[in-house]
Amino acid sequence: MGKATIGDQELALLQYIAEHSNASVGEVAAGYGEPRGLARSTVLTMMERLRGKAYLRRRQVQGVYRYSPATGPGEVMRSAVGQFVEKTLSGSVSPFVAWMSERGQVSDSELAELEALVVQLQTRRKET
Repeated sequence: MGKATIGDQELALLQYIAEHSNASVGEVAAGYGEPRGLARSTVLTMMERLRGKAYLRRRQVQGVYRYSPATGPGEVMRSAVGQFVEKTLSGSVSPFVAWMSERGQVSDSELAELEALVVQLQTRRKET
């Protein structure tokens, strides 16, 4: 079984902490919470919830708890995308691919990345 699911607000907070690793609750409350109108206690609750779900870890440094992501940012995003595909798209990526093709705003680098992923999928399929 994978990690517990996280909501949009938790994902945004986790991304903020990934960018400001080893941050205290006060630092996160000031930099992330205040601009969004979140009280320090709300930020603390969210951070502890993410720690309980194994997305954050904390360690005490000179009497202050410092929080950092338990995994790399890539894993967090993969998990969020996986949850979206499973819950919202019923496990099928076809609606997402159709949306992207209709959007028409895919950059050359994004298209190259998508083509490389398709090649990777085809290679894996041949190996099995």
